[in-house]
Amino acid sequence: MTTLDDPPLLLIGALAARCGKSVHAIRWYEAQGLVPGVARDSGGRRRYREQHVAWLELMERLRTTGMSIAEMRRYTELVTQGRKSLAARRDMLAAHRAEVLATIARWQEALMALDQKLDFYDDWIASGHRPARDPLSPRSKP
Repeated sequence: MTTLDDPPLLLIGALAARCGKSVHAIRWYEAQGLVPGVARDSGGRRRYREQHVAWLELMERLRTTGMSIAEMRRYTELVTQGRKSLAARRDMLAAHRAEVLATIARWQEALMALDQKLDFYDDWIASGHRPARDPLSPRSKP
């Protein structure tokens, strides 16, 4: 039984509109075991809570950072265990954060190499002559 203080439940279309995802994407997340606590009404329709909006945003961010679906599923399972899994959840996210930082460092190195190569081509285009030193060629290093 709901009361006036209960927040309204959302149907999947309303959830999709709130979080900017398609209904198909939300169903995919749910099929992957990544959306805990989804209730169904007497007609079998999914009913979501306001918390699901933030949850789906978190799942998208974890996915963007390269967390595997299996890891996201494990994190979701930990969340469903409640307070007893707080330390495990924190440890899991801390480990993933370290992986993200390592990835960022590799991407920064790759970006620097791209910038150097772009400078090389800009110099070549501007002068009309191939520069004497290609920054990424092992032959041209002093």
